[in-house]
Amino acid sequence: MTKLRLGPIANDKPVRLTVELPATVHRDLVAYGRLLAQQNGQAEIAPAKLIPPMLARFMEGDRAFSKARRLRISAVEQNRG
Repeated sequence: MTKLRLGPIANDKPVRLTVELPATVHRDLVAYGRLLAQQNGQAEIAPAKLIPPMLARFMEGDRAFSKARRLRISAVEQNRG
C-alpha cells in the first residue's frame, strides 16, 4: 500500500466550525479516513477529524502563503521594537 500524506491524527482542542461539503468530497474523506486508519492501526477516522490536518498540510505546502506570513510576522515585530 502507498503511504498517505497524513500521519496519525493528533488529539487537539478543537474550535467549532460548520462547513458544507459536496457529497463527493465527503465520500472521499470517508474513504481516506478508512485507509488512514487501516494504515496506522487505528479505529476508523471521521471526516471531521481529517479536515484540520489536511488544511494545515495544504497551507504548510503553499510557498506563497508561507512567504506572505513570514513577511507579515516580520513587519509586526519591526513595529513593536
